[in-house]
Amino acid sequence: MLQVKNLGFGYDVPLLSGMNFSVPSGTISLLHGPSGCGKSTLLAVLSGTANNKLKWQGEIYLNDTDIAGLSAPKRQVGVMFQDPLLFPHMSVGANLAFGLTVKRRGYHERQIAVSEALYSCGLEGFSGRDPATLSGGQKARVALMRALLAEPQMLLMDEAFRNLDPELRSQFGDFVATQIASRCIPALLVSHDVDDKALTSGNIIHFPSIQGVCS
Repeated sequence: MLQVKNLGFGYDVPLLSGMNFSVPSGTISLLHGPSGCGKSTLLAVLSGTANNKLKWQGEIYLNDTDIAGLSAPKRQVGVMFQDPLLFPHMSVGANLAFGLTVKRRGYHERQIAVSEALYSCGLEGFSGRDPATLSGGQKARVALMRALLAEPQMLLMDEAFRNLDPELRSQFGDFVATQIASRCIPALLVSHDVDDKALTSGNIIHFPSIQGVCS
């Protein structure tokens, strides 16, 4: 479970103050709010990748462990963006292998892990494919599996469904929910579209607007 207590941050002006929420393991929660309010900054704070100039305070617990003072790698947080960000010079299989943890040693073991990931997302036999030949939905699935192969303790998704048409959004949302439930990790989806609540477990976290800051 992710638990956030009294979180606040800002630069010269406050963007957020005293925010509290939790995301149960095995579920997806929607973090909703208008563009420009700092939702992506909140994800950076949670993942440990925030700009050094950002001033923030609060408590962040992941599975009852205080991760606020940990570096990004030690937090074990996976992140997905609006753009799948697949490496264009690598095959689909190589993209997935890039996400594998160091626990997966040896060529044979790593190839098995890649094959299993492709099978689970309905892309069996796509290992040698060029990412440029994939559809938007296929790229999204590969990006998700790459993030999950790193065995994160939490998944953060920054407008990850935005580029998909309504039917694909629904299909991909169901697929993500199944993967999150099977791994029993908390997931947080950031979106300015409240309709994305249909892609989550029903838990909506409203990002508080600060007058004069949000666009």
